[in-house]
Amino acid sequence: MKVLKAGTLIEDNGKIGVIARVIRMGKLDFTSDILSWRDNYEIHYLDGTITIIGVKAFARLVEDNKIKI
Repeated sequence: MKVLKAGTLIEDNGKIGVIARVIRMGKLDFTSDILSWRDNYEIHYLDGTITIIGVKAFARLVEDNKIKI
């Protein structure tokens, strides 16, 4: 699944939300790349809830039909 754009509407367990922004992260500048951050979505729901979820976790929820795009 490709990374979605900000403004994408979703349905998450009956709640409507929008991807407000894509938070891109890179690896730390160490000799070892054990530590790294992941790409994340910041999602704003109509009920005022804001959540941040990893792109890979989001993709798994879409595959499991728990989130609809």
